[in-house]
Amino acid sequence: MFFDFNLGVGGALLPLGVTPLTASSRVDLRVVPGKHELPEMPAVRERRARHSGRAGMVFMATALAGAALWLPAAAAGFDLPAARTTGPLPLEAALAQRQSRRSFASQPLTAAEAGQLLWSAQGENRAGGGRTAPSAGATYPLVLYLVAGRVEGLAAGVYRYAPQGHRLAAPAPGDARSAVAAAARGQAWVAEAPAIVVIAAEPSRTAARYGARAERYVAMEAGAAAQNLQLQAVALGLGATLVGAFDDAALRAALPLAAAEQPLAVLAVGRPR
Repeated sequence: MFFDFNLGVGGALLPLGVTPLTASSRVDLRVVPGKHELPEMPAVRERRARHSGRAGMVFMATALAGAALWLPAAAAGFDLPAARTTGPLPLEAALAQRQSRRSFASQPLTAAEAGQLLWSAQGENRAGGGRTAPSAGATYPLVLYLVAGRVEGLAAGVYRYAPQGHRLAAPAPGDARSAVAAAARGQAWVAEAPAIVVIAAEPSRTAARYGARAERYVAMEAGAAAQNLQLQAVALGLGATLVGAFDDAALRAALPLAAAEQPLAVLAVGRPR
């Protein structure tokens, strides 16, 4: 049986990784059929043999409340807070205030802010799966990766954004910001941002329909997504900078890109200093 988990302790959404569940914890267990297998833990093996389904999972979580229970971060994805569709800043004001920021404060981003940025670039905004950025023939070749260093509720790691369901897939663990900055021609300020969004693409999705013109269509789509994200950053009181100077091979080595994916753009995001 396969499950994804979100664990709420004391009412807060926490990363799946280094947080123990104890008798004093309040557990919000949501089970989603899907991609990731429940890790086999010796303490629950016997109970798992006797129980199955949602009721069984709730039983196991509560029966072991008196002992520390650890779930590795890679065991499950992360449901992002719902994206907002209204805000206090008019589009014209965001356009007037947009500028590249290369100096960031030490404060982390919230999970809601990170999710809002990802949604603005590639989130679904209507029935049928249409997205916030235009795509030639609705082929949607873009893939977004969140390089999280200081994001509340998320362990450091590289997360692939899933527009369907507005969620993050299980991460490649570890803080990859320095590796991304090194790939970006050694621009050290990139690593100071609490989060980095990398826009990659699988051009074959568009090329299957448009042939050789797919290259320009994919580039246009990446530009639209990047601008959406930068304007959303302004609306959130954040700063963002689009980086195009990077070594493709080095950036690929820093991220868990699929073989068919190509990195196209890097956006460093944080609170302006």
